[in-house]
Amino acid sequence: MSEKLDGTVLDCLFRTIEGRRGGDPNGSHTARLFAKGTAKIAQKVGEEAVEAIIEAMRGDNPALVAESSDLLYHLLVLWADRGVRPDDVWAKLKEREGISGIAEKAARREAKLAGK
Repeated sequence: MSEKLDGTVLDCLFRTIEGRRGGDPNGSHTARLFAKGTAKIAQKVGEEAVEAIIEAMRGDNPALVAESSDLLYHLLVLWADRGVRPDDVWAKLKEREGISGIAEKAARREAKLAGK
């Protein structure tokens, strides 16, 4: 592959996914997922996550790449379904930059206990 790709491909995919909302479920897998609702979309995210894990444990990197692509696609459909924008997620990741995972998790736990 000679073209350099980066995370902006996810933003482009998200725009395509949003454009399929309300589309013909007979002509678009994405429109079909939207028509089936949040529970079905969430189920697909879970299935794809499990499939990615299985391929990782098998050591099959090409299959892991394929399953990861499926997982990211279905996650983006779930975001679109729930009104979450990629920028929301990117901002949260940026906010966590430089913070250890242990400290970040402890802060979330404390906020939860405080009822925030």
